[in-house]
Amino acid sequence: MGLFKRHQPEPETTAFDPELYEPVIRSSICTGEKVACMREKATGKLQELMLIRTQEDIDAFCRRYHVKAEKLKTVY
Repeated sequence: MGLFKRHQPEPETTAFDPELYEPVIRSSICTGEKVACMREKATGKLQELMLIRTQEDIDAFCRRYHVKAEKLKTVY
């Protein structure tokens, strides 16, 4: 275990067209696991982007994909 952590650059993001995709959080009913996704509006197909463990993960997702936290919907 080291005392100093190396700075990890944020991963590159793929641009999503807001006309075609909407940001959602998929939550499991059984385990409560949450995953940030982009849902295709036409088909409802989900593209998983990152695992959500804490509020900081949600904030990082919002910053990375330029999404407001109020706009996030939860789907089960």
